[in-house]
Amino acid sequence: MRRVLLLTALVVLAGCATPFAAPDGNTTAAGTPTPVTHDERADPESDQIGWENGVWHDDPVDVDASDGLNASERNQVIDRAMARVEVVRNIEFDREVNVSVISRSNYSAGSRGSTGPGLRDFDNAKFEALYLIGNEEDSIAEQGDTRNQTVGGFYSPQRGNIVLISESESPQLDGERTLAHELVHALQDQAFDLSRDSPGSRDAYNGRNGLIEGDARLVAQSYLDRCGETWACLPRENASQESGSPPSLNLGVYVLDFFPYSDGPGFVSHLKDGDDWSPVNDAFESPPGSAVEVIYPDRYGEFEPRDVQLRDRNSGGWERVRPEGRPDHGVVGQSGLTAMFAYTLYDEYNRDSVVPAQRFLNIENGSVNRTDPFNYALPAVDGWTGDRFHAYERDGERAYVWRLTWASPSEAEEFADTYRQLLGHWGGEQVGSGVWQVADDSPFAGAVEVSVEGDTVTLVGAPTRGGLDDVYGDSG
Repeated sequence: MRRVLLLTALVVLAGCATPFAAPDGNTTAAGTPTPVTHDERADPESDQIGWENGVWHDDPVDVDASDGLNASERNQVIDRAMARVEVVRNIEFDREVNVSVISRSNYSAGSRGSTGPGLRDFDNAKFEALYLIGNEEDSIAEQGDTRNQTVGGFYSPQRGNIVLISESESPQLDGERTLAHELVHALQDQAFDLSRDSPGSRDAYNGRNGLIEGDARLVAQSYLDRCGETWACLPRENASQESGSPPSLNLGVYVLDFFPYSDGPGFVSHLKDGDDWSPVNDAFESPPGSAVEVIYPDRYGEFEPRDVQLRDRNSGGWERVRPEGRPDHGVVGQSGLTAMFAYTLYDEYNRDSVVPAQRFLNIENGSVNRTDPFNYALPAVDGWTGDRFHAYERDGERAYVWRLTWASPSEAEEFADTYRQLLGHWGGEQVGSGVWQVADDSPFAGAVEVSVEGDTVTLVGAPTRGGLDDVYGDSG
């Protein structure tokens, strides 16, 4: 059963890595030709929605996508795609968008930047506490490897350009889905300035990106829904690869990163009033500050995470890790906690899981919902109100203290109980009051203390049981 569920989820993940599209071009889902009518019209006297660089949104383009698109063909498709995004989103591009194509190998090589030791130590400790990346692994490298295998393209607000990633020099643009998605980001940047703020935590980042990515996914899907009906679109390439899984994919990291794409469209749909996008436009002036507002759209504008207090109590040579140029603490949030528990459905260490697959996977008519595959409102985490994470280092070893607050004492205890199950899943055994020892053969070998006081849970992790008091002494 576990293997079947794993394969089912991998279909969804592979589809998001190289995004699924409704069959495009002049074909229906069964591959039958569908005529798309087109009325010739003159160019407008000035730029307008639905027309870009001499191309109307419903114009045919003289390209042959069977062997990939050369630069001239790509430009025609890009101009038409810009016009189409304008029609769906009802906002006009105010300048051209440069789109380039690079190979996956070149993208992967270029994305491996240098990282300072402070940030690496902090990130390693955080992903150990999340039980997503083992303590012998480099968390930044593993996250990068997972993203490099799954990304289909990206928009850079700093450079104002789109980069599409292709397996060949002459890409087929995958039925226009990735192009449409990234053009929405370019349009967002021109209209709302995506660079004007920089979220300071994982939770705040996922809140803001729920709006940004939800908007882009919703527009791209509406764009593709018109393909074969009102618009002629490029065909989708390599549909047979949908059922494959990229090698070495860390599904825990993927679930963590996928949150804005899974819950974002529902959040944006909640804001949008029929064909009126103005509530979505207004949200860019005040984006969600937490993943909670995206998971529960009714709480948008009303929820604010608690400012969790955590005083350092380290001794014995343990030093607080403070990454340069970054906040000196982490706020993981509800979406990250969900990934932590859900990863137990897919890891290779233990065939048991902490959460039932039916609670995490959104299954409809026997299949995983490919638009919104994951449920980030698991019972063990849906009372989250705030958290604060501190990392520590001593002679190349790492430790952490993580405090989480909940809406009630009962919800705090529910989370703590599930976290204890998580420790057991990864080879942990209780060796004292609130203290667990994780087996040496586990990817997360070490000691953890779990304490609950009212609506607050405090987790302390250290390489050895004896080190717990040095990392966080005088508990309370």
